[in-house]
Amino acid sequence: MTPDDADGRLAHLAAAVEDAIPLALRQEWAQRISHEPVLVARQGIFSEHGRPFAYQLSFRSPDQLTASAMSWSSHQHERATAHVLGATFGRADLEHVANGRLLFVRCPRAYLVGDLPIPRRPDRLVIEVNDAVTVDSAVLSGIRRLREEGFRVAVPAFVSNPNQRRLLPHADFVKIDVRDLDVEGPPVVHLARSYGALLVAEYVETPDTLRHARDLGFTLFQGNLLERAGVLDRASARRVSL
Repeated sequence: MTPDDADGRLAHLAAAVEDAIPLALRQEWAQRISHEPVLVARQGIFSEHGRPFAYQLSFRSPDQLTASAMSWSSHQHERATAHVLGATFGRADLEHVANGRLLFVRCPRAYLVGDLPIPRRPDRLVIEVNDAVTVDSAVLSGIRRLREEGFRVAVPAFVSNPNQRRLLPHADFVKIDVRDLDVEGPPVVHLARSYGALLVAEYVETPDTLRHARDLGFTLFQGNLLERAGVLDRASARRVSL
């Protein structure tokens, strides 16, 4: 059996299952999910002139009982990313979220190597490599392919570990926690920009940290001093194909 034959049989089976569900039950389910919130958190990334340059998007649960991402399994990271991508790019009126700007979404390994699909929107989506990803040949090959397709790549929480150094030649943005700058200082900043990436100062919480980041040459800034993350509900936006 060829892959096309298998896909055809699966599509036929899916259609048969759909047809077997009573219309009233399908309508009840559609009505139910249309009233459930579809949340995504958004925090601005600002230029040195204080203008919004991009937005960081992240997962939010309607029940607010989600465990810390630090304790998530790889499957939970994948589901959270699928939710963010679906709530953003799988709904109409994308510009309600983007406002004409780039959208940073943290992606685990499965998205980088092609096991899970990424929306075909390189004009908006910046693929931020999850810092738990082991950067091996498969990941590097996937990132090269994504960049060839026009996507930009960001490296978060840069502290110059081996994984991150492998990503530097392929990074358009490198993000550094400004709370680490007193310890890491200029050497890490110089390394982060050594391949031409734009630097983003993360966790800008006080005027002092903002000034320090400016002095070190950062041109993009993210943190609660500038804007706290807000939550958007995308439930009212019509579903569209990714």
